[in-house]
Amino acid sequence: MAATRATSCNIFRRFDPCGLTISSRVLAFFILVLSQFFGTSYDCDSMTVHLNDPLLPEAKMHIVLPGAPVVAHIASSDSCIRGKSASFVRHIGIDLAGTPLEGTFLAGQSFGVVVPGVDSKGRPNKVRLYSIASPSYGEDGFGRIISTTCKRTIEEIPDENDPMRSDGHPLILGVCSNWLCDQSVGSEILVSGPNGKRFVLPVNHSDHDYIFMATGTGIAPFRGMIHELLVGPPAGSPAHAKWSGPCQRKIHLVMGAPYRTDLLYDEWFRNLASTHPNFTYHTVISREPLQQPGHGPHTHHYVDARLDYFRPLLESNRTLIYACGLAGMQVGIFKALAIAGLGGQYLTVHEEIAAIAPSEWTTEQIKRRVRPTHRCMLEVY
Repeated sequence: MAATRATSCNIFRRFDPCGLTISSRVLAFFILVLSQFFGTSYDCDSMTVHLNDPLLPEAKMHIVLPGAPVVAHIASSDSCIRGKSASFVRHIGIDLAGTPLEGTFLAGQSFGVVVPGVDSKGRPNKVRLYSIASPSYGEDGFGRIISTTCKRTIEEIPDENDPMRSDGHPLILGVCSNWLCDQSVGSEILVSGPNGKRFVLPVNHSDHDYIFMATGTGIAPFRGMIHELLVGPPAGSPAHAKWSGPCQRKIHLVMGAPYRTDLLYDEWFRNLASTHPNFTYHTVISREPLQQPGHGPHTHHYVDARLDYFRPLLESNRTLIYACGLAGMQVGIFKALAIAGLGGQYLTVHEEIAAIAPSEWTTEQIKRRVRPTHRCMLEVY
């Protein structure tokens, strides 16, 4: 299977708490020379190559473009919410049978949905991307049915944006999310994709340990990945013959939500944790009284408060970090890793702030001057 690794030829450097740096240009040149012998492709603009970087599978991309989407069908639509919640989230299955997209997705990729009709300006609705919540072999084991985790977007325009308003405080309803959640089984849906090539599992699952960090519907790709790591394809499917069995490496999932009722796929993850000793499921609730004071309301606070527990895993040269959720969650993760002296394997820091103590980094500096390495996968929206 073809695979890719990535290098960097820029002024971002690997973060080292002792102040040491590795010349990315020299390392990139050495790697590129080796690639001529082994036939492996490299991208010299995106990332810094480190020892023990994961070998990623070659992901298919843009087989179907948004401008010419294909017709798929809703295969299932079920609520993800347990009990009462302020959110409305559905697990939606999409049947790709007979389309060029059948069997093309990898867990962690995304696909596009094009809502029929036009926007407020009379233009055709733009494509919206949704993360795959199914494993690479799909919900059915044949790659025909993929799934996603869709939350209805329902917001009210804050008064401070228009103090003189007299429109009755109308709601803003997300065009695509509400349309998608409204559809019934059998309904037609226009789709495109696949999208994304880096937020995927490595070729050899057993070469690494995993820390997955999610907030809200950012749990979607991890449902598919963990299914692939621990559950595997159904018997009788083509993928089952190739599956080597449950991954025995350490797998940690840190899931953040406002309330317990907002924990998506909670029962499924708890059942997996009870039957797989190598899988640990951590829940972080931000808007309910803390069970243990000091452990923080967000995922990075949780990991930081349990640093003695997570440190051996984070120091290991086998560990990969995956984070998916709202844009900005990476700020807390990056800062916590750097302050703890654990950024070396996961972060590249621009030389402009390399001499500044991580505790003094501003949010803007982190967003602009700190990048994840190839061992820290980030998907935010």
